[in-house]
Amino acid sequence: MSRHYCPICCYPMNACLCAHVQPIQPQTQLVILQHPSEVEHKKNSVKVLSLVIPNTQVYVGETEADFALLREQLMNGGRPVYLVYPSEQSVSVEQQKLCADCVLLLIDGTWRKAFKILQLNSWLAQLPAVHLAEGYASRYKIRKSSRSDSLSTLEASAYMLKALEPDLDVSPLLNAFDAMVEMRIRAMPAQVRLRYQDGE
Repeated sequence: MSRHYCPICCYPMNACLCAHVQPIQPQTQLVILQHPSEVEHKKNSVKVLSLVIPNTQVYVGETEADFALLREQLMNGGRPVYLVYPSEQSVSVEQQKLCADCVLLLIDGTWRKAFKILQLNSWLAQLPAVHLAEGYASRYKIRKSSRSDSLSTLEASAYMLKALEPDLDVSPLLNAFDAMVEMRIRAMPAQVRLRYQDGE
């Protein structure tokens, strides 16, 4: 028996997010470099991000060839571009005043896959890099990470936007994300679901 999907949010009808989606329009442009393995991942936060911020640009790939068109667009776009990735060279977005009329480039994938994209795209190293200060707790309890400071791409985007645009209400992003997480938990077998509900 085939599953029925919502034609608007593209989630299964029993997990439709439309009631939880309140679109916002930040001044900052979000561009996501998405690892191919994330595209069909059921817990992928970029899908929710794109529902709340419809002009989010998502490019799927790994190599320089995959992102050649994007690179050309960024070079000719006339807006400053910042790579969101913590490193020894990156600076805290809270400490450095950035113009909101810029492009934030985020890599969507596990830390290992994000690092691979970084290694395969030398042009990314030429961009000024920014990161979030410590102290942000992830709400992404349905997906494990090898690092304690990990945030989903949606969460990182929300907090970055808030730092660049203090007057922007980013709660629609987090509310839709929380709704997706809770729906995923409710869809789990009862014994598995208890582990998450107990906060384990």
